[in-house]
Amino acid sequence: MLKKIFRKISKLGSDENFLHFTESVEVIISKILSLAMILVIIVSVCDLVIYLTKELLNDHDETLLKDTLFVIFGLFLNVLIALEILENITAYLRKHVIQVELVIVTSLIAVSRKIIILDLEKKTASDLIGLAAAIFALSISYLIVRYTNQRHDS
Repeated sequence: MLKKIFRKISKLGSDENFLHFTESVEVIISKILSLAMILVIIVSVCDLVIYLTKELLNDHDETLLKDTLFVIFGLFLNVLIALEILENITAYLRKHVIQVELVIVTSLIAVSRKIIILDLEKKTASDLIGLAAAIFALSISYLIVRYTNQRHDS
């Protein structure tokens, strides 16, 4: 038994075998991450449904949308971000390449979520400038990657 393990380890010494081994590990980890992300999505959707149900069944003196709208938007965008991350993982499993365009779009959605649920009374000017800079940088990055991808596809 111990001899078999040593033989397998010694076979990993060649570059080709080692690369095959690392690729196999990457695929296994990606599949585990996919399953974990599916679980996160299911929990997020359940959280959203429970929150919506509670808010719709509660007797409100004021309108439903006044205080809870931003929470509902945040929960929706959490699900969308999780779906985008799952798409990133599955795209990696399909092509074994990280698709930069998908990562940038996911980042844009995450920053957009932050802006939508932003409480302006609790944020400073530097917080807003930082978010604006992030959006600007991500948007420019997206345009560059998109333009580059279109030129390669043509």
